[in-house]
Amino acid sequence: MQTLPKERRYETFSYLPPLTDLQIIKQVQYILDQGYIPAIEFNESSEPTVRYWTLWKLPLFSATSPQEVLSEVQACRSAYPNCFIRVVGFDNIKQCQVLSFLVYKPSGLR
Repeated sequence: MQTLPKERRYETFSYLPPLTDLQIIKQVQYILDQGYIPAIEFNESSEPTVRYWTLWKLPLFSATSPQEVLSEVQACRSAYPNCFIRVVGFDNIKQCQVLSFLVYKPSGLR
């Protein structure tokens, strides 16, 4: 029996190849369709299992299209190329984060 090499699992979708912009847009569209508020966070640690994520700007309360969120993801990626970046969906009724997924991993940790 052959076993697969142990890989690091960081967040939702982290086991997949890097998401394309189109795939990110589809996920963000789901967030918006559910009425959740999208936000972007980054982790300056080389070990993303450390639970400290920094919010990139304020949550995108007024976002109406996934393209707005994607352009903020790209801006965060440009500003922090050595950080993990994720998109988060907040439910304003439950007052909590209901989903998150990794959209960028630093090149050394793919």
